[in-house]
Amino acid sequence: MSTDDKRIREFAYQIWESEGKPEGQESRHWEMARKLAEAEALAPKKSPKAAGSKTAGKTSTATAANGKAPVAKTKTASTKAKPAGAVATVVPPGEKAAEKKPRAPRKPPAS
Repeated sequence: MSTDDKRIREFAYQIWESEGKPEGQESRHWEMARKLAEAEALAPKKSPKAAGSKTAGKTSTATAANGKAPVAKTKTASTKAKPAGAVATVVPPGEKAAEKKPRAPRKPPAS
């Protein structure tokens, strides 16, 4: 099985689960997953270093194509960190889930 086929399979499984595991929707899920994998393959690749750099949200002094200065990006609710365990990772059938170490409990604040 090629890497592309594995990725399509993962996407199809995630779609199937997100829709409540309906029966008889395999071909629709597979087609949706194929399109997602295609789009992912065509998307420009970002290096992990560039994605996590400290200058990622800053604007430059250059002007945009329309002649206006770029607008500074601000953090929104969607970019805030989510609490641990808030997002479940979907593991396709036949693959083993990664084991995570339990987190140490937080110490109460000093009074």
